[in-house]
Amino acid sequence: MKENPFFPEIHGNFGFGCMRLPMNGEEVDLPQFTRMVDEFLAAGFNYFDTATVYIGGKSETALREALTKRYPRDRFVFTNKLSGPLFEKEEDIRPLVERQLESCGLDYFDFYLMHSQHAGNYEKYKACKAYETAFQLKAEGKLRHVGISFHDTAEVLDRILTEQPGVEVVQLQFNYMDYEDERVQSRKCYEVCEKHGKPVLVMEPVKGGRLASLHPQAGAILDALDGGSHASYAVRFAAGFERVAVVLSGMSDTEQMADNLSFMADFRPLSADERRAVDRVAGCLRDLPLIACTKCRYCVDGCPAAIDIPRIFSAVNTARTYPGQGGWEYASSTEGKGKASDCVKCGQCERACPQHLPIRALLEEAEVKFEQ
Repeated sequence: MKENPFFPEIHGNFGFGCMRLPMNGEEVDLPQFTRMVDEFLAAGFNYFDTATVYIGGKSETALREALTKRYPRDRFVFTNKLSGPLFEKEEDIRPLVERQLESCGLDYFDFYLMHSQHAGNYEKYKACKAYETAFQLKAEGKLRHVGISFHDTAEVLDRILTEQPGVEVVQLQFNYMDYEDERVQSRKCYEVCEKHGKPVLVMEPVKGGRLASLHPQAGAILDALDGGSHASYAVRFAAGFERVAVVLSGMSDTEQMADNLSFMADFRPLSADERRAVDRVAGCLRDLPLIACTKCRYCVDGCPAAIDIPRIFSAVNTARTYPGQGGWEYASSTEGKGKASDCVKCGQCERACPQHLPIRALLEEAEVKFEQ
């Protein structure tokens, strides 16, 4: 395994994203997650990424039980984040970080990111002196590296990195589907990181699973290569860029873990033929009328109607791809929860959505398809 060219404490270029953990009902499947942690470390990797808002705080506590209680501190690298909904003023931030450290069972975080930065919330972080507080906590040894995770245009990213030169690393949504997408601007944002000399942490390399289980028309292109899962081409695409320090994978079962380790333990970039193939897949997917939801579930927290928006969108995508289908999936997604017609149009979901989806209009579509 090659040494990480940007951060020597990170082993390799592959990280465990802990937003989509194995679940047993509403709780993390701790025995399975513990096995996955063990397998990940045994393979030589050591980078773990979480946030307090992941799974309602259960990601942090699961990591404490499966990782930080069971391994010495020098065996792993741990990333956490400062999420906008968790603070309202400058005085909230330091106590919040202390609570996060306690929840995770740690004395310091290796990486600490200003979470999901975009034009709509950056001013709040500035007004609350979030960056200054993080840099002070770094000076005190509570944080080792300060960075940002980012969802907006390249222009906004350039502004933030210009105004916050102390930022050490940028976490970007980066995959072959979004590379030339004008909403996500993966390529353009990556080029801004190049301009400012910032290493990149990659999130959503398989776009919330969409690139791991492709539509048959698109999947046939990769299947013709005769080697590797659909997910393997997506992760290897992202990991092949020069300024990428770590590619995160949100593995939610041991099978996904085994597949990821099979091609990342001895990483090789995409060949020219493989790169042409994923470009063709991207073109094919762009022609399919699918909602670009990554199932991050940020839209679900705080929904006054308790609507499981990602699962409803999955049903809509099924109906868009296979007319007349998706009804059972919709019924399952609304059992004991809000229906699409229960939406009160408050808009909090759209403000939280990293993909900037018109969620209220899409729920109206779901209502027409499945309730009328």
